[in-house]
Amino acid sequence: MSMRIAPDKNKPSVAIEIPLTKPLPDYDLEQVEQPTPRDIDGILVSQGFRDLVDDARGILTDLVAHPPPHPDGTHFVDLDLTDGPHLEIAQLTGAICPGDEEVYRPGLWIVLKDSKARPNQAMNEVALEQVQLIVKALLKKLGL
Repeated sequence: MSMRIAPDKNKPSVAIEIPLTKPLPDYDLEQVEQPTPRDIDGILVSQGFRDLVDDARGILTDLVAHPPPHPDGTHFVDLDLTDGPHLEIAQLTGAICPGDEEVYRPGLWIVLKDSKARPNQAMNEVALEQVQLIVKALLKKLGL
């Protein structure tokens, strides 16, 4: 999976691009590699892709509310007594993802933001680590 996580500069948010790299028969998404972006448009409006986005939104909403534990077994604790991250979904939509050698793929475009952070400050390392764990769990649950 060639996902991309790009923190925004001077904003407490991060953009995540997840290209589909394999067919997803459960969503009727068989041809995920296309020669032009125009060909991807037809996939992004298909019922199967809309179902994938809906499933991703449900899973992501749950993961943001209940983040997975850190690999060392600890959890990100937020009792409103700490300055821990409080992530929320700012955007979740389909995307046209360029691939190698003039190949394009449909993908998911997600923006998460830390609503407790200062608006003019980049997302901190703890929040970025939490984002990475959430995205890994999302990929696993969606079978991507």
